[in-house]
Amino acid sequence: MSKNIIAYQGSQGAYSHLSCRHVYPEMEAFACESFSAAMLMVERGEAELAMIPLENSTAGRVEEIYRLMPKTRLHIINEHFEPVNHCLLAPKGTKLEDIKTVSSHPQALAQCDNNLKQLGIQPIAALDTAGAAEDLVNNPQPHHAAIASSLAAELYDLEVLRDNFQDVDGNTTRFMILAKEGVVPTLVPGVTFITTIMFSVRNIPAALYKALGGFSTNGINMVKLESYMASDTMQVSSFHLDILGHPHQKSMQYALQELDFFAKEVRIIGTYPGHPFRFEKDKINDI
Repeated sequence: MSKNIIAYQGSQGAYSHLSCRHVYPEMEAFACESFSAAMLMVERGEAELAMIPLENSTAGRVEEIYRLMPKTRLHIINEHFEPVNHCLLAPKGTKLEDIKTVSSHPQALAQCDNNLKQLGIQPIAALDTAGAAEDLVNNPQPHHAAIASSLAAELYDLEVLRDNFQDVDGNTTRFMILAKEGVVPTLVPGVTFITTIMFSVRNIPAALYKALGGFSTNGINMVKLESYMASDTMQVSSFHLDILGHPHQKSMQYALQELDFFAKEVRIIGTYPGHPFRFEKDKINDI
């Protein structure tokens, strides 16, 4: 198998597949049944990269990823923000007024709920968006449609009855690109870097406050902090932290020294340039 492969979870035409095309059009996108399968392909050297969703502006974080990452030794080498544009799809020749039912992932159905009600279309839950589009071809039913991406329409030769079918614009998914080997990029003036860290805290009073205090005193902005249970005992909380900074900056080095002192199992899992979406006006506070 060629290593010029980027793995993703879902059926062909999924939004993860679309992201692979947008960021790495020269690579072969390989569909996997699960997130863990996509990550394992990279760990085994069967794929060079994996495109993995971490959070969505509407649906929130993808909780499973926080449990999977500590079990791997993969590194984040980049991030990507993909706008979610839902399309109402049907077999060629179908008219909008003919549609009575529609299938898609429950999140996609929820994001199109108002438009579905206005058109009097009954939603039916499916495992994923692209799978609903594929099923529309393999098991056609009268008056039935699917909600999926424009890529799914292209791959399964379906007609787009309505583009931008979601009720509210701005729905965006943040993806992380994972690789087996991690490389710290060169610190370039004028480039804002994100550093992602996983850690757990010592069993002492105010441990988290003390562990993170170094970032405040050294003027480093934390843009994301997530907690999760990394063990089956439910007694140890671990944390996922995104900060605006590069490990070669003096201020970052001082802050990381404090983190190392008050925390344990500290692991930097990636330093990479921040995606332009982060810095668009009025969006940075929503990340």
